[in-house]
Amino acid sequence: MRAARLIKMVLLLQSRPSMTAAELARELEVSERTVTRDAQALSEAGVPVYADRGRAGGYRLIGGYRTRLTGLHRSEAEALFLSGVPGALREMGLDDAASAARLKVSAALLPSLRDASRTASQRFHLDAPNWFKEPETPALLPAVAEAVWDDRRVVAVYRRGEGEVRRELEPYGLVLKAGVWYLCARVAGHGTYRVYRIDRFTAVEAGEERFERDEEFDLPAFWEERAEQFARSLLRAEVVLRLSPDGARRLPYVLDPPSAREALAQAGAPDGDGWVCVTVPVESEEVAHSQLASLGPEAEVVAPDSLRARFTADARRLAALYGTEQAR
Repeated sequence: MRAARLIKMVLLLQSRPSMTAAELARELEVSERTVTRDAQALSEAGVPVYADRGRAGGYRLIGGYRTRLTGLHRSEAEALFLSGVPGALREMGLDDAASAARLKVSAALLPSLRDASRTASQRFHLDAPNWFKEPETPALLPAVAEAVWDDRRVVAVYRRGEGEVRRELEPYGLVLKAGVWYLCARVAGHGTYRVYRIDRFTAVEAGEERFERDEEFDLPAFWEERAEQFARSLLRAEVVLRLSPDGARRLPYVLDPPSAREALAQAGAPDGDGWVCVTVPVESEEVAHSQLASLGPEAEVVAPDSLRARFTADARRLAALYGTEQAR
């Protein structure tokens, strides 16, 4: 445990000019006293860790010291090569940089681990877009990605409804969701964070001004919260259903999974035939009609009456198609 922590401490100091004891303690999840002891241990082992005293002091490596990645296990090296998503890196204009980085990491590894890149790529591949949908890379994605990496403010023009809106944004992070790229950004001067589809940008211009990033901002947590809010905001209507056991099992695959599971958890006891009655939120009657049709005879719409009437009409048409020998 301590050996892994000492290696991490050296790598942290290699990546930054200097770090305070408090910063190192936070990164390493130890006390500042432990940081002091670890720095002394590294110094005694020949690693040139230097401590700057005073309020603005901290720890740094001197003499351009660099460590080679000889402490990696095979599983760690393979995981390292899995951390990049080739397609996404290419779309952001970072393919050449990622390729150069992989070569440098490979050169730093022990000879016995230099095939980690090949073994990892043979065992894992990420194909992000949905089926039956041609992936399209937004033309302005590389410009947005460059601004994200550089913490540079941008002036963006994007389509909203029938018109266009111009905003000054502080681009915090990119998200690739089911083949669609999104930008999570803070609106300059407002302090509010919003999500934008990059394929709706018609112009992006990066200025010279850099913004001060909020280090407390957590991109994965922010995206998870906003994605859930967005999904919930679409569910503006309710449908009452009777479901067979098979219909209940399949419901989360047809409607919004969290809402469907929540509705099933609140369902009453099954009737004599094993059917249950549930109330589930849906986007609209039209969307529910399309989604619930896949359940066929395993679901009965109880309410609203208008949706029940749609399925009644469907049933009559199906009976007319399949109830006679005329169509054969």
